[in-house]
Parts: sequence; C-alpha cells; structure tokens
Amino acid sequence: MTALSIKDDILHATLVGSSIFLAVVAGAFLVRTAVIGGDPVVVAVADAPPIVTVAPRTFSYRASGEYYRNGYEIDAPMRTVSATQPLTITKYQVSRAEYARCVADGACAAAEPEFRVADGIDVPVTGVSFTDAETYATWLSRQTGETWRLPTDEELAFAAGSRFPDDALGSSANPADRWLATYRKDAERTANRDGVPKPLGHFGENELGVADFGGNVWEWSTTCRQRVDLDRSQAERSAAGSCGIYWAAGQHRAAMVFFVRNPKGGGCAVGAPPENLGFRLVKETKWYEPLLVAVRSWGVRL
Repeated sequence: MTALSIKDDILHATLVGSSIFLAVVAGAFLVRTAVIGGDPVVVAVADAPPIVTVAPRTFSYRASGEYYRNGYEIDAPMRTVSATQPLTITKYQVSRAEYARCVADGACAAAEPEFRVADGIDVPVTGVSFTDAETYATWLSRQTGETWRLPTDEELAFAAGSRFPDDALGSSANPADRWLATYRKDAERTANRDGVPKPLGHFGENELGVADFGGNVWEWSTTCRQRVDLDRSQAERSAAGSCGIYWAAGQHRAAMVFFVRNPKGGGCAVGAPPENLGFRLVKETKWYEPLLVAVRSWGVRL
C-alpha cells in the first residue's frame, strides 16, 4: 500500500467519523427540541447580556508569560496575530446583579468584594475567583441555551484593542535597571489607586465598543502563567507553565492563583496586585453550538 493510499484512508476515516458524530449530535438536538416526537422544550430561561462582535483584523500585543535569557528576566516579545474569525464578547463586565441571580439560584458561591457599593447601583461583580467565573459561565450557558466561557489572554487583547496593557520595562542588560523600573511602576500603581467599583460604563468604550476595560476591575482569562527560557537566538529553549495560576488583565497583567477572590489578601503570583477581580465572557457562535448545548443538557460531556 502506498503512502498516498494510506493518507486517503486516514482522511476517509476522519470524514466518516466526523459525519457520524455530527449525525448523532443533530439527532440528539432534534429529539431534545421535540422536532422528532415529544413535547417542545424551552431551553432559554434568562436573557443574555449585551454583547459586542469584534470584527476580524490583524493586531499586535505583548505575549503573556515571564521570559528569561541567561537566567535574567526580559520583556516578553511582541506578537502579531491575524484573526480570521469575529469574536463575540460581553460589552460590559459581568455585573453584581447578574452574578447575584446565579447565587440566588444556588449555582454560584457568593462574591466577596473588598469595597461595598450602595444597593441600586449596578457595578461589575468583584471578589470572584477564577473558579467562580467559570461556574457562572456554566450557569449562564444553561440558563440561556447558549455557550458562554471565559476568554483567553489573546482574546482579551483582541477585544481590548488600544486599552490592552503593555508591561514592557526596557531592554537594559543590567538586571538592576529592570528591578528599579519594576519598583517605580509598582509604586505608581499603588499611589494612583481608586479601588471602589464604578457603575457599568463609567470608564467608557474603546474603539471597538467594548466598555470599561482597563478601569479598576481586572478580568480573568483562561491563559496559564508560563515561564519561558530563551537561548541566544531568541528561540524558546524551554517553557514551564502553571495551570493553577491564570493571567488577569486590566491596567496591567497580574498572575493570580485560581481560588483567590480578593487580590490584596494574597495570591498574586507576580507583580502588583489588581484592585479588584471580575470577568467578562465570550459567546461561542459556531453553527453547531446549539447542537452541543442540547447534548450537554443531557449531561453528556463534550
């Protein structure tokens, strides 16, 4: 048998397997939604939050991670990404009122905000961990019949546009210069703090219509903290990540342990702690998402 025929057989098997999977998912969806027998089932029981659809474009941002060369930390490289698909993301960070509905439903743990805001003023929910944010996304998906999830660090950079932070400190060969630059930046951040959450929309919109990014609520992402060692040619020699620690982005990036709700109480793995921890969500819009939602509603993990 030639290599070409083997490749054709593999391709054929892949296509057949994919077709069978889609047929099973579609059949489950039709039964679930009563297109084939049974009474109609209404999946959505809650309104979805306001969204923004960010159009595809080419953009640049500084890579996440801690980069080292010869044992000394350096600035992470810039990355240029050509996004070919739009991104649908919530216009605002998830609000206190929205999160409270999940708590009232018994699905989410109560938030633990550091700052108290008067009732009747809808502000972003704060005092929530990475785990809390993922739990809310699962609950919202179940309530709306859609698929919601936390964004990656790259997706946050894509949606934040010109507001996404660049934490570069310069390229001095003297490690002491970098230490001093870090100290000055952290001192500036501490001096200019106003941690009380503000009403939704207070910090305005960026050029893409996304509101409040870079205010005083940092946003969880699903991107793990990673240390990357470079060789002299700038190629990655080794990389080690910790997926119990995730990047949160706002006025700057902060690496946060997954269970932390109040960043000032500890758990910031590197750099100055955020003022507050909150989140916004990405909505999956692929054509087959309704099918997957229907199958998941049966308790099937995909």
